[in-house]
Amino acid sequence: MRYLFLAALTCALPAFASQWQAPPAEKAELYAIGNAASAERIERDITKLVSFGTRHTLSDTVSDTRGIGAARRWIESEFKRISKNCGGCLEVITVTDTVSGKRIPEPTEVVNVIAIQRGKTDPQRVVMMAGDIDSRVTDVLNASADSPGANDNASGVAGALEAARILSQYRFNGTIVYAALSGEEQGLYGGAILANYAKQQGWNIDAVLNNDMIGNIAGINGVIDNRTVRVFSEGTRYVETEDEARLRRFTGGEVDSPSRNLARYIKKAGEQYVPNLDVMMIYRLDRFGRGGHHRPFNEAGFPGVRIMETWEHYDRQHQDLRTENGITYGDTLDGVNFPYAAKLTNLNAVTLASLAWAPAPPADVSIEGAVSPDTTLKWKTPAHADKLAGYRIYWRLTTDSEWRYSRYVGKTNAYTLNNIVIDNYFFGVASVAEDGSESPVVFPGPAGAF
Repeated sequence: MRYLFLAALTCALPAFASQWQAPPAEKAELYAIGNAASAERIERDITKLVSFGTRHTLSDTVSDTRGIGAARRWIESEFKRISKNCGGCLEVITVTDTVSGKRIPEPTEVVNVIAIQRGKTDPQRVVMMAGDIDSRVTDVLNASADSPGANDNASGVAGALEAARILSQYRFNGTIVYAALSGEEQGLYGGAILANYAKQQGWNIDAVLNNDMIGNIAGINGVIDNRTVRVFSEGTRYVETEDEARLRRFTGGEVDSPSRNLARYIKKAGEQYVPNLDVMMIYRLDRFGRGGHHRPFNEAGFPGVRIMETWEHYDRQHQDLRTENGITYGDTLDGVNFPYAAKLTNLNAVTLASLAWAPAPPADVSIEGAVSPDTTLKWKTPAHADKLAGYRIYWRLTTDSEWRYSRYVGKTNAYTLNNIVIDNYFFGVASVAEDGSESPVVFPGPAGAF
């Protein structure tokens, strides 16, 4: 009888184990993507962008060799070249509007160049990498002086082009957009135009990776650092309502906006798949008192972050080309470290690929467990959940910056963590694909909803 009991138990174990067997913890293709960017190609692209003399938003749009018009037409031609090499996998378009404002005294057409790599099963779910085309010197209205903009921000545009070369060799469930935005130095106009277009198109944007200066490793204080990168993210959603803020006061979420959990996702992916890279999360929308092109997307309700070098050299930003008192000013090619720009491009590429392969984040995540020793989370299956294996619950101490604990719970829409008190931790849920790809973690309630 004992033998029969053990035999029956042994037969039952595989079925039980398979019910709870978690997908793989890593995806092999991401290691290749994390090493794929070419410093030589990035150098070539930055050199070409610098060759246009100036890319100021108000500069020449007719010339084939100088000004922002020539620059954006070259970017468009490069995206089309990349698309040709992948059998037409990219849809290359321009998204434009005519604007005027404090730094644009006369009505001016602001033109964004974007390449769209449509997803196979969930094309309305979008992740985006963006860089800024335009450059400037000391006087923000000086559209005629030479303004190389090698690091700020030819490096970001070159990164977007290189990421398109890498990722266009793969196919994804979600859509990837590679964007070269205009009008950043004049007031973040290009980002606002594209964010509005995204809403009109019904895009469900899960991530905007704004790359603004990704090529400098030498700080103005003498520090040399090619290993770290900063990721800036807003703490609470800009579009939060009064009622949502009132709820957040009692349930938490001040450091768990979708943008903040996107930053955590970038850190996890980058440090796993990109060699010799440490990702520093900055709990701030942007550098102190300053702005970038992810902000218009945040203001439209989309998760977005700024990715950039850790150490800045202010003599090389927004400066007339000159030498004074033995100090050389200006944003020129000699201030760009191309292998470092390639490394940060790899960070973007693995993040975009992981997000686009993963299922959509779970919807309507809620939590309960007040005056109880247990915590229960509930959620809804996202639309287009192809290849969905199940879900993983995450939790961390309220003082931790990263998710510390997790449990794969299978294909269910509710789970109770026994003897884990809701008061002592922050919680979230991620969707998990059969190949191990995961969505960002979703914090319960409107504070964390994607």
